[in-house]
Amino acid sequence: MQFSKKDLQSLDRIKRLNIINSITGIKPANLIGTKSDDGVENLAIFSSVVHLGSNPPLIGMVTRPLGEVPRHTYENIQKGGIYTINAVPVSKAEQAHFTSAKFEHDESEFKACSFEPTYVEDFDAPFVAESPLRFGLRMVQEMPININGTVLMIGEVESLFIKDELVTAEGYINLDEANIAGISGLNSYYDLSLKGSYPYARREEVPKF
Repeated sequence: MQFSKKDLQSLDRIKRLNIINSITGIKPANLIGTKSDDGVENLAIFSSVVHLGSNPPLIGMVTRPLGEVPRHTYENIQKGGIYTINAVPVSKAEQAHFTSAKFEHDESEFKACSFEPTYVEDFDAPFVAESPLRFGLRMVQEMPININGTVLMIGEVESLFIKDELVTAEGYINLDEANIAGISGLNSYYDLSLKGSYPYARREEVPKF
């Protein structure tokens, strides 16, 4: 099946949306935890989280277009400056998915979707207690993407929690054992399995395939 730019533009809007959202493959499923300035704990599913650097530890995420509907996560981060990113356990994928429903500003998705908020000292944004891999960030830069109204939000990691048994001696995280979910498109969830671990790639050591 081949699509030109013209072909894509002529597709039904929902079909085009689903195709384009799926072509990048399986992405990490994360719940973003924030708190409003009047104390309401907010939780939202995101699949656009990406590593941007290790020193300092920077993580980016892309919001959906602003202005179409209220974006509570974006608004809370702008006002409070801090937020959490929490990997979604496969067993909680359905609950996580429904945080994308259009809740009112004074409703907490933690409560509505049965997630337990937890906190660490000196960091007033809620983490997801059920997540085996979670970290807190302070926003350091936002970059508007004017073409479509989305925003790349860049945060620096200030707090990190990983279950002890998931970290190898070299510092790798065993995502297979963590049983965390991935997302394709807007509503298809996958579990992950380790298929191989390879050494640092040096030109002189490339095998013959």
